[in-house]
Parts: sequence; C-alpha cells; structure tokens
Amino acid sequence: MTVAALLSERTECNARFFEESAGRLARLCHRMAERFARGGRLIAFGRAPAARSDARHVAVEFVHPVIVGKRALPAIGLAGEGGDLAGQVALIAAPDDVAMGFGTECDDAVALARTRGCLTIAFAPAGAEWEFEPPTSDPYVRQELIETLYHVLWELVHVFFEHRGLLEGRRERRVHDAGASSFLYPFLDERETDLEAVIDDVRRSVLMKAAEIGALREQTLTDNAAVLAEAAGALRASFARGGKLLALGNGGSATDAMDVVADFRAGDRPAIDLTEDPGILTAIANDIGVEAIFSRQVIAYGGRGDALLALSTSGNSGNVIHALAEARRRGLLTIAMVGYDGGRVVAEGLADHAVVTRSEHIPRIQEAQASAYHALVELVG
Repeated sequence: MTVAALLSERTECNARFFEESAGRLARLCHRMAERFARGGRLIAFGRAPAARSDARHVAVEFVHPVIVGKRALPAIGLAGEGGDLAGQVALIAAPDDVAMGFGTECDDAVALARTRGCLTIAFAPAGAEWEFEPPTSDPYVRQELIETLYHVLWELVHVFFEHRGLLEGRRERRVHDAGASSFLYPFLDERETDLEAVIDDVRRSVLMKAAEIGALREQTLTDNAAVLAEAAGALRASFARGGKLLALGNGGSATDAMDVVADFRAGDRPAIDLTEDPGILTAIANDIGVEAIFSRQVIAYGGRGDALLALSTSGNSGNVIHALAEARRRGLLTIAMVGYDGGRVVAEGLADHAVVTRSEHIPRIQEAQASAYHALVELVG
C-alpha cells in the first residue's frame, strides 16, 4: 500500500459524495437550525469505538465553536457505555432535538429518537429521515467523509441564524450579527429572506468546502508521504519490540486520539488513549494544572521503546508540548500531526516525525489529519 494509492480513492470519493449530497446538506442545515432555534439540542451517539469517537467529536464542535463569532449550540455525545445506547437516548431525547447516529449498530437508538419526535440523521441505513451513505466500503475513507460532512453541518447551520426570518417557530428573535464570521461567508450580510436563495448559497458553500478539503488532503498526504512512511516503519519496529503507542490531543483532536487508538487496537496493536479517563484528567488539571494532563501520564505509562502520537491543529498547545518533551526525555519515539506551519512542535524539533497540514482552518486541518493517521495505521500494517 502506498500513500499515493490511499490518496487516489479519497480524492474520487470526496468529490462524488459531496457533489451528490450538497443540495440535501443545505436543506438539512436549515432543518437543524430550526430545531436549535426552538431550543433543541444535538444528540449524537454510536456504539463501535470509531463511531463513539465521531459522536464525541461532533458534540465538541457544536458546544465549543472554534470560529470567531459562531454561537455555542447544545450537543451531547453518547457512547453507549453499558451497552444500552437506546436506553441512553430514551432518557435524554426530546421532541425538538436532532439525533445523529454513527455506525451500523444504532438502528434501535435512531428508531427510539424518531418516536420522540427528533429530527434523525444517520450515515448508514438505519431508518433515519436523513441518511448519507459514503460511496465506498473502506471504513477509513467512509469515516473521513462523514467527519467532513458533520463539520460542514456545524459550520453552515449557523448561516440560518443570520437570516432569522427563515426559521419557523423560533424562540429567539434577536438578529445575530455576522461580525467576524462574515469574511468566511460573504452572503451572510445580505440578510436574505428568500429561503431557496439562501439554500443555494449554502449548497455552493458545501461544494467549496469539499474542494478545499480535497486539496488539503492532497497536500497533507503528498508533502508528507516520506514522513508517514518513515514514521510507520519506526512505529512498526516499536510494536515488534513489544512497545506500545500513547496518543493525545485536545478537543476535536482528543476524539481523533480516541479514534486512532481504536484503529490500532482493532489491529491487535497495544495503544493507550491519554484523553480517555476523565478522573485522571481532572485530577491532574485541578491539582497540578492543565499543562500537565498528558505529561504526567507519559511518566506513568511511557517507557523507552514506546511511541507517542500527538495531534494538534496549532502545534502550540502547552500540554502537547510538555508531553512531547517528556516523551523525548524518556526515550519514546515521537510522532506529531500538526496544522498551520507546525507551531512550536516543528520549530523546537519536538517530534521525530512531524506531519504538517498547511492550513489555518481547524475543521479542514482535523479532516486532513484523519486521513494522515488512517494512512499511518495502514502503512504500519
């Protein structure tokens, strides 16, 4: 398997998927905005490890928007702890909510959400009102397309808050100023009242974003092909010697760490997610400080011959820097996936292998990084 081959399928599927889905996605953004305006929430859920990471990821994006000027919207990620996913949905879902199911084992939870009057979305046949089926059987490519899709939903559902007259049954009447976000979506300031015109603008924006991630994925995998191959070889050797992988990140990158650990575990590779235990994270953050939440775990779990994978969109997060520095001191192999220009991680040479995604747009960086760590998993074998 080569990086070029991995890129080729992604490029073709990305273009086809969003060309076919753009119109429906635009209308779904409007429907979701109506639900949020009525006081609804996003309830995301999944059972399998990879599906759970997506449910957590989309919840983070809606609750903690990283684009200046975007409002926080209520969202909850349910991971089916204890096995009763439908039971969790039953306890939480309400008629104005949006229910988003990930994976192939969420039919019962989707059905339950529909009986509660939720707007339902799924990415495999599950009986949801809105279903989006990526045009590939490759689980990694499917997941990458789905991540782009829910990032696009998160970004563009806000468009309809700029056109309050288009939201039926809304509780909020205040017009939200486009402000700093208007440079990303110039049509926001037009204050359209024509629903079809706004939906067409959103449809074209979906296509623009799909083209953007296609180009950024190509840059990430092509420019870093040698880095990924070398990192995969070093990580394969670490596993062969009995080493384990530690993975970490903040926010959406934390859910990516969760995902890559699930992928390696599925291949019988020992991996530990340093974002997984809230008791440990909160204890360290409260008693020592947020910057130590990962480095203390590196001290606890890491040993010479192990490996650390750090995911960061900026390359500047203090807790990531401290963890990489600690890993270096302890003789771990260090791999980093970073955005922008690589930040301090690259400037200070903190990673043995650094994959740089050259963008300043956080959702697109995370999507390209998903392709990069999936490529790493496949190259390790």
